[in-house]
Amino acid sequence: MLILKILRRSEWDAFRAAGQTLGAPVDLADGFIHFSTPAQVAETAAKWFASESDLVLVAFDPDRLGPELKWEPSRGGQLFPHLYRPLRLEEVVWDKSLPLGASGHIFPEGLL
Repeated sequence: MLILKILRRSEWDAFRAAGQTLGAPVDLADGFIHFSTPAQVAETAAKWFASESDLVLVAFDPDRLGPELKWEPSRGGQLFPHLYRPLRLEEVVWDKSLPLGASGHIFPEGLL
């Protein structure tokens, strides 16, 4: 299973340019990089990015992120993946645009 990070286009561009990131402003404030599983990502998008259209969905293999990846209780007691170190560009498995449609974000086919 892959884990997913939603980034604004400007955050994604900065990540690609620098080769690593400490995440979005919420990640910096919380001290770790937030991810979602495929089962959680639609709710994450609706909760935190409801009206945002220029987003990028980025996938990672949790097995490649090492021991700094922790699964911790969050929304509704669900376990969410949190990374306690910078995220490196070479760890990206794939990235796809995450457009906003009339009834919410449009996820890649077969992801959810």
